[in-house]
This record gives sequence, structure tokens and C-alpha cells, in this order.
Amino acid sequence: MSRKYFGTDGIRGTANAEPMTAEIALKVGMAAGRQFIRGDHRHRVVIGKDTRLSGYLLEPALTAGFVAVGMDVVLVGPMPTPAVAMLTRSLRADLGVVISASHNPFEDNGIKLFGPDGFKLSDEVERQIEARMDNGAGDGGLAEGRATPSNLGRASRLDDAPGRYIEYVKRTFPDRRTLDGFKIVVDCAHGAAYRVAPTVLYELGADVIPLGVEPDGFNINKGCGSTDTELMREEVVRNKAHLGIAVDGDADRLLMCDETGTMIDGDQLMTIVAESWHRQGRLTGGGVVSTVMSNLGFERYLGGLGLTLERTAVGDRYVVEHMRAKGFNVGGEQSGHIILTDYSTTGDALIAALQTLAVLVEKQQPVSKTGRVWSSVPQQMRNVRHSGGRLHEHEDVQRAIAGARAKLGKNGRVLVRPSGTEPLIRVMVEGDDAALVTALLDDITLSVERVSRATPVVEVSRVKA
Repeated sequence: MSRKYFGTDGIRGTANAEPMTAEIALKVGMAAGRQFIRGDHRHRVVIGKDTRLSGYLLEPALTAGFVAVGMDVVLVGPMPTPAVAMLTRSLRADLGVVISASHNPFEDNGIKLFGPDGFKLSDEVERQIEARMDNGAGDGGLAEGRATPSNLGRASRLDDAPGRYIEYVKRTFPDRRTLDGFKIVVDCAHGAAYRVAPTVLYELGADVIPLGVEPDGFNINKGCGSTDTELMREEVVRNKAHLGIAVDGDADRLLMCDETGTMIDGDQLMTIVAESWHRQGRLTGGGVVSTVMSNLGFERYLGGLGLTLERTAVGDRYVVEHMRAKGFNVGGEQSGHIILTDYSTTGDALIAALQTLAVLVEKQQPVSKTGRVWSSVPQQMRNVRHSGGRLHEHEDVQRAIAGARAKLGKNGRVLVRPSGTEPLIRVMVEGDDAALVTALLDDITLSVERVSRATPVVEVSRVKA
């Protein structure tokens, strides 16, 4: 069943336009508050955000919504998404909220919700919240949920929130190890980690070269962070650093580069951690959980270790759901969402970076030798922008996909899917023959473009997460 407001990662869209308006944020606060108020004790919600200008629009509207139904609000300001998840549990809150559009440009924003256990809400709970939002005067609707004047909630700021998170993250680094002697470039994307990420690395002993730590409300993810790593790679080489770390706007996504500026993606980072934990007897579930986008080389390498790669739909929430259901403690996405459930309930760029750094400290080898332990199978991706509709299901596109899969056989994969964040059809082809991969990618992309040109324009009213 489709949802009206929620996408694959909360509610997301252009700021001050549907659905990212103050009115919708107010409804989310009231509806989510009503959803999680149980019993007669005081209820609490933690609200964090990234550094977008529009956070000043959405934060007070959400606060008003929660206060209106009698829920106390704890404001923590700009903080990484995983920090809000951690604080939700630590403060015994009923709900956590992050105002962020993650890796998107500053014009966008979003609202992500976490339950009292620190995990993102299920599709079913989100549907129930949507029903409350659209049922203003009906049974269980917003009008019936308003608190009396004496039972309104209160709002306060948690001034030591950054310090709490910094100390928590540092405790995940192995005892008796430090980052002494490591020179690290860290690009914070002018986002939510601009204070905490350099501090964690410095306090663990590293020589830190910070980038992207001057947010102005407009520059989040702009020419920096995990969506644009060129500056980080250049600074690593120029400063003769050992490695570079890049996070996205809400710091739940991590990419790294070695001392030569060569990138290390999420698949490789998960391999480093999983292999180390497997050797220590810490890895659970018999392998790693990732998405359909992870490289075939990753799957083959894990197989050589006697481990499995179990794939889910694209989206870190689906990875987490599978990990919880099947007992895995390492999972993530090629794009850099890395979930280590021994420490965190969602992707945490800093914790993932520290677990990777722990392996590097142990091996005492150049990052270029440790950071890429298998060779990628040629994989190419291309985006086709469109005006709406499910073009990937058109018979001409499906015919091109079937032909490509027949030519690849067991030596490759084809994935064609709509983006969850933009009006794009994403086409991915991978296989051992690079020339064949390119040719098949061209064929499928051309078929999508032809169908797009022949399809009447459909008004796109919002962008899902």
C-alpha cells in the first residue's frame, strides 16, 4: 500500500513547499505524538536537525505539534541522525525526530522518526501516523488529541547533547588503542557533524584536518562531503595524510579514501569490518546484509570466506529490518550507510569510521593496502530524468532488461528502479565483461528515454525520500 507523505526515509521534499511546510510539520508533531502517548506519565520527544536554513521553519512547527498533544520536547540542535537515535534511547524518550534531507542540497529538507528503541519506524506505524494527520476531526484524529491548557507539553534544550554523543562514540573504539600518528582529513559537508566529527578524531589522538565545518544554512553538501569527494581527496594528497573521511549532511553515511586519494566505498568498508569481526568471532548472522546495489565482487569475496551476502531493497531501513529479523550485526549500503548494530540502531558514519580505523591501527599497513581487499566487478550506473509514471515497468523497457539479463547470464546483474528521492529512473548493469556492460547499459537507458519521450507529462507534486 502506497503512503501519502512518507517515502523510503521519512518525509522529504523542497522546503516550504508541500509536503515540507510548517503546516505539515505541525500535523506530524501532533499525529506522531498521539501515536506514541501511552499511559499517564510525562512523555518526551527528542528533536535534532542538520544545518539547513529551513530547519528554523520546521523545528518550531514540530515542537508546537508535540507540545499541543502534551508531549515534552528536548531540542538538541544540529546533531547527526545517529546521535538523535542514541539520545532517544539514552533519555528514555518516546520518540526521536531528525529534521534533515541527508545528502540532498540545502533547498530540500525532511523529517525522520525514530521509536523509543532508536530504530526507524515501520511502514505500518508510518501509515497510522498518516491516517491521524488526515483525520483532523475523526476518531483518534488531531482535534481529539489536543491537550488541556494544564497538560500542554514543555520545550527545553539539552546543552550537553554533543558531549554525550562524542563520549559514546569514543567508547566504541577498542580500549588501549589510539589514533596517535594518524593524519586524517575529515569532510563534514557543512552539516550536522561539523563539530562532533573533528572532536572525536582529535580526542582519540589523530592529527585532524577539518573540511566542511563552516555551515551557513546554504552550503550543506555543496561541493563537499560524501556526495562530492574531490576536495577531500585533493587535501589528503596535498597534506600527505594517511586517509580521508567524508560524511553527508546528517552524518549517517561514510566514504573514505586512502593516502593516494583513491576512494573506498561502503562495500569495501563493510568488508574490512566484517572480516575483522569474523576473525575475532564477533560477526553474527553468518555474513553481511546489503542491498541490490552492492557489487558482485563483494558477494564473491565474502563467499570465499564462507560468509554470505544477503540483499534487500535499496534503503538503509530495509537493511536494518533484515538484520534485526535474521540476527546480523554488520550491514549497509554501497553508498556508505553502514549499520553496526552492536553500537547503533541506524547508519553512523563516525562509529563506522572508528571500527575501520581500529583495523588499520591493528594492521599497521598503508590504507591503500588494507582498504581495498577485493576487485570490483565492472558496474556502471546511469540516471534518466523523467516527468512521472512507472517507466521502468513499460513493456519496451522490460524487453530491454530481459535481453540484457539473457546476455549476462550468471556473470552479471541488471537493476532498473525509480529513485526514492528524485524523479529519476536509475539503471545499473554489472558483469565481468566491461564492454558488454557498457553496451547493455546504453540499450536499456535508450529504451527508458524513448518511453519517457512518448509518455505524457505527469505533474510531480513532491519528492519522496
